[in-house]
Amino acid sequence: MRALVLSLLLAVPALAETVVFRNVNVISMTSPKVLEKQNVIVRDGKIESVSTRLAKMPAGTKVVDGTGKYLMPGLAEMHGHVPPANAPNGATEDTLFLYVASGITTVRGMLGHEGQLELREKSKRGEIVAPNLYLAGPSFNGQSVNSPEQAIEKVRAQKKEGWDLLKVHPGLTRQEYDAMAKTAKEVGIRFGGHVPEPVGLEHAIEMGQETFDHIDGYAELLEADQGPVDAKKLAAIVKKSKDAGVWIVPTSALWEVLFNTIPLETLKAYPELKYVPANAVNQWSAAYTARLSQMPREAAKNVIENRTRILRALHEGGVRILMGTDAPQQFSVPGFSLHRELLRMRDAGMSNFEILKSGTVNVGSYFAKQDAFGTIAAGQRADLVLVNANPLTDINNVSKISGVMVRGRWLDRATLDAGLAKIEAKHKR
Repeated sequence: MRALVLSLLLAVPALAETVVFRNVNVISMTSPKVLEKQNVIVRDGKIESVSTRLAKMPAGTKVVDGTGKYLMPGLAEMHGHVPPANAPNGATEDTLFLYVASGITTVRGMLGHEGQLELREKSKRGEIVAPNLYLAGPSFNGQSVNSPEQAIEKVRAQKKEGWDLLKVHPGLTRQEYDAMAKTAKEVGIRFGGHVPEPVGLEHAIEMGQETFDHIDGYAELLEADQGPVDAKKLAAIVKKSKDAGVWIVPTSALWEVLFNTIPLETLKAYPELKYVPANAVNQWSAAYTARLSQMPREAAKNVIENRTRILRALHEGGVRILMGTDAPQQFSVPGFSLHRELLRMRDAGMSNFEILKSGTVNVGSYFAKQDAFGTIAAGQRADLVLVNANPLTDINNVSKISGVMVRGRWLDRATLDAGLAKIEAKHKR
């Protein structure tokens, strides 16, 4: 079966020298305005021009008819996971393909494994069908770090190995966390993720943690399980977050799953589960059932409602939001989970344009030192999604994908469907 996946990857069209999206409506993300009937030229993996005029193109140019369609920048999964490079049954290739098939052209992998750095380089070279990968190393947690000295050594090692950032998990003491944070600043590597309980949100902000994934630390600080959060306390932490320039990766849809506020039968009916092994779905179902006795239903409901209030306050307070879902995870299938996350962001008061910004412009800003992407403009990396209807009028239109481009490589709908069908066939039940 692995051979089938590899044959699919080899069958995908190679990076084209020149591709033209002709007569397409462009959502550049530099403003909410749609640029109608544009011609977007891509050459050597970069956007060369966006114009109503189209000069004579050289022989061999790939032309994509965009009449009536909308071209937008590729989206990002800013808290994603990439299986180990040697994962069995083609799981790594499948995961990367699922991301791309849903319009995700950038993934910030948040748990490093052996072989992932080479996957990142293969993606850059166009040797595999994959999003652009930015990778955190193996996590800093209570099992991997047992002293401040070990934290310092681990930071220096991951910087030397070439990881893009450090991943923080629960379990660190404040002394270990501070040693990690100070050394990260010294060697020039960013860090983000969870907030260890002994550290606390406010201290983590003060120490320079950049991203707070899952809105971690906020619910705890505001005692979100106890009822409505204190408005003054919420306003104060929003201001502190804004002043410090932190980023928030909400992963709201997953938290609804983990707090059992979505019925299990609803989750098991998700159509995207056909791309997941049956044993994984069974494990997720068992975990759901086990949690039923762990948290009172009212407390769980309070947490989820307050997470939405917190996200709304953070957004309205000018704190920058990054799109992310923590896939693959329980009932969170790579790519498909993002389309569910969009609706939770809408529930928190974000406009369609602001939701799209969280996965395009904001991500480009976060990675501005590494590359130029996130908008449709000359010189930007050619990560693009062609959709059949305008996502600015209905955010659900993001899922109506006609094709995806990653670093100038164009995958049309037929190619995406063929890849999805092969993955589905592996898990037929």
